[in-house]
Amino acid sequence: MPNASWQEAILREFVPGVSPITVVADPDGLLEHERIHAVLRERGFSLLRFEDPVAFRYTYESRFRGAGAQAGLVVHVRAPPAALESLPYDILASARRLAFSLGELFPNLNHAVVAALEGPDRDVLHDAVARAPTATLGENASKDFVLRHVFGIVPELVRTPGALLAVLLRRHYAGRRVPAVLDARFIRAIEGRFPKWPLASIVQDREAFFGFLQQGWRPFLDSAAEGAGAVRDQPSAAPGLLPFDHKEVRVYVDNLFAEGLLQPVPHWHGRTLRKTWLGVGVRWDERQDAAARLDRLLAIAAEALPQPDARHQAWFRFAEVWAKVALHLHSPNGQPSEQQRQRVEDLRTRLDAAFAGWVAERYAGLANLPPNPPVMLHHIPRFLAHAVGNRTSAPTSTKVALVVVDGLALDQWAVLRAALARQHPGWRFRDGTAFAWVPTVTSVSRQAVFAGKPPFLFPDSIRTTNREETLWRRFWADEGVAGAVYAKGLGDGPFEKVEALVQPPNVRVAGLVVDKVDRIMHGMTLGAAGMHNQVRQWAEEGHFAALLGLLFAHGFHVYITSDHGNVEAEGCGRPDEGAVADMRGERVRVYSEESLRQGVAARFPDAWRWPADGLPADYLPLLAPGRKAFVREGERVVAHGGVCLEELIVPFAQVEPPE
Repeated sequence: MPNASWQEAILREFVPGVSPITVVADPDGLLEHERIHAVLRERGFSLLRFEDPVAFRYTYESRFRGAGAQAGLVVHVRAPPAALESLPYDILASARRLAFSLGELFPNLNHAVVAALEGPDRDVLHDAVARAPTATLGENASKDFVLRHVFGIVPELVRTPGALLAVLLRRHYAGRRVPAVLDARFIRAIEGRFPKWPLASIVQDREAFFGFLQQGWRPFLDSAAEGAGAVRDQPSAAPGLLPFDHKEVRVYVDNLFAEGLLQPVPHWHGRTLRKTWLGVGVRWDERQDAAARLDRLLAIAAEALPQPDARHQAWFRFAEVWAKVALHLHSPNGQPSEQQRQRVEDLRTRLDAAFAGWVAERYAGLANLPPNPPVMLHHIPRFLAHAVGNRTSAPTSTKVALVVVDGLALDQWAVLRAALARQHPGWRFRDGTAFAWVPTVTSVSRQAVFAGKPPFLFPDSIRTTNREETLWRRFWADEGVAGAVYAKGLGDGPFEKVEALVQPPNVRVAGLVVDKVDRIMHGMTLGAAGMHNQVRQWAEEGHFAALLGLLFAHGFHVYITSDHGNVEAEGCGRPDEGAVADMRGERVRVYSEESLRQGVAARFPDAWRWPADGLPADYLPLLAPGRKAFVREGERVVAHGGVCLEELIVPFAQVEPPE
């Protein structure tokens, strides 16, 4: 683990009982670190961010004012110390004041360079500074120090195509984000050595990089197959070829094809190439290829299963691999062996235990993380607002459409994405993920998407979805954007209603709900395999592609997400509760009083009494245990509401048309 002394220095200031309220000026967002969140929660502190004064006052009055309720309140102001004076007088009057900044942690490095880093990268940097103290560095020297010690990039050593590909693979395979200011520094340092390479795109853009590799794969195969198909074992010397056989590049090849980052291609010497290390990238027999890829994916997933103290990014990475496992498991071209199915079951058991433990410890702190990139669904509107601009922007500024596919799990997004790619080969996909809200039901999680706020801030509508449009328009009005529209009930077309909404020139933001997948799920009797089949059939009909095409035609930047996923579950019995429950879902029951929830929980001792963090005080969920459902024992359903990985981590992707 990186040196955590900077976190300890901050945490030493938070001792329970010292002051009922602590206000913190934190312009660099140091309190947003996941470990600090977790420790503060363990010590009994509650973190409340001050952004919107009205929302802050409502939250404070409804959740923290009262006898004993302020015992550990931390008011977080992401601004310099002078900004604390904007807090309400009654808060300041009884508060202890603290201030933290990057300048105190990294006094010898350029502040703008360090501020561009994400929290985990600051951990690595702090560890590096502790190991190798440095004199005060200017901006460029600070960039070089960070490139070397945080990202392992030494531009002076990147002199060959193999060295450059190795650097970019280490970054893009892991999905690691590098600040634009550091990318620019790296590109300037090496562009003279690679004059014909599209550095601006492949360094900064993950999808462009893998597209670049894909274009270079067939020429490499052609060169590798000589005469009767002999394959060279020595590194490539032919000019213009990408050096896939470079020792630091070759180690990635199996995983790139197994995870679908590169696609195998047919080849005239395929029979010979299949017998070499290149065979993973040669299309030959669909069933054999699928079986081999599933074996490799299971090995990758087993290695990628996060540790108990992992950050949320590790679960995002694992969820993407796990979705690809499910995609191959339910593929029409694949017939997994019994051994493979058993490996899946064994890994799923480990996954469920590890994820439930992590969620119990870390999930509550995710809501207060910064929204760029989004970590939870309610972060998405604020993320999009950066692209759209605010009340000072011209009417011709960026237009954004957010398409929420109700109930779409990450593995089903992989099915839908593949169909879109076949129908429109020129479209580009920038895949990401986000956490849904618990319970993973539409009235909670989808409303959070359109409100741009945690559920406790819309208590009056948390049991319905009727106010989504109002919440969506209000969010954008607060951002100074008047041209926001909303439509739901989409899925099968035609889309005249959508076109009428989005074509006026003043419309800059569209929020659209596609409910087809949710309707498929609630009528599903054939389990997860049936879900894949039905989603694939719907995708092939082209309705969803037509909707996206319409949005592109009107100049929108299109983002796709889901309010929750779904999971195949087995019945553990139906609670006999009459009208006691406010909501009776297959994976969750919701009660307005703890005594009512406790009464039902006594009959289901393994069920999870989910805490009210982020929810209204009278909204008390009881989650079905594991992969169980509150239906007749032995009955199998596809449902949602709980905290399985497939329900809780959902897609957040951008789709772009050809330039």
